[in-house]
Amino acid sequence: MIFSPLIGATCLGDVSAKQTYSVYVVPQFSATEIYTAWAPFLEKIGLETKQCFDLIIPSTIPEFERVVITGKADYAYMNPYHEVIAYHAKKYNPILADGGRMLSGIVVVKSDSNIKTLADLRNATIAFPAPNAFGASLLIRASLTKAGIPFRAEYIKSHSNVYRAVIFGDYQAGGGIQATLQRERPEIKENLRVLYTTGAYRSHPIAVNPRVSVTAVDAFTNAVLGLKKDPAGRHLLEAIQISDPVRVSYQKDYKELESLGLGKFVVLDAN
Repeated sequence: MIFSPLIGATCLGDVSAKQTYSVYVVPQFSATEIYTAWAPFLEKIGLETKQCFDLIIPSTIPEFERVVITGKADYAYMNPYHEVIAYHAKKYNPILADGGRMLSGIVVVKSDSNIKTLADLRNATIAFPAPNAFGASLLIRASLTKAGIPFRAEYIKSHSNVYRAVIFGDYQAGGGIQATLQRERPEIKENLRVLYTTGAYRSHPIAVNPRVSVTAVDAFTNAVLGLKKDPAGRHLLEAIQISDPVRVSYQKDYKELESLGLGKFVVLDAN
């Protein structure tokens, strides 16, 4: 099921635009949270570029993956390894990402947990948002495997679910990233402790299907970069976790991920 408050409603942006571009966002948070952040951003960009956008939020990360692998999305906000998959499947080109921070995976435990090192997770059941979440799953599972630490993985759909499940004691540990942890309410952050942090890589890009015209992509890109010039624009960027947008490319920013050996940890067509 796909959550799209815009079905049957006017588009985000210029309602007189002749074409509507679909924008899919990977569901790290609830659909309501994502819509609240992305709708004003796309409205602003659409009005400035005279384009119309349909914001679509898949209910699960695997459902989002099917969308990009089949080339259904015009634009998509995806994790770094999704970009690798999407580039090889349909030549999705990354165009913008946050230049102010890199992306690392974190392993969290309850703040009062006796677990002190990664080795203490031997044979533990660990919660992850989805098999192919880059920082919150792939990098962590690869790190544990490289360290020779056996574990059992369970996938519970979102970063928010992971953090709460660890606090409630359903799992000894969980995978996430700093950006999503910092967006949580104080009572959630106070009850979690970061046990381990992976290496850092370029963060989530906005990628575009090659069928979208160069003219449309350039207008979109320039409008997003222009938001940095005023406080209101910067607020919109912070909401979508791209506080300092910079131009990116596959060869320069994401191709290196092919050498990490993460392919063997990817699970496609998961529920």
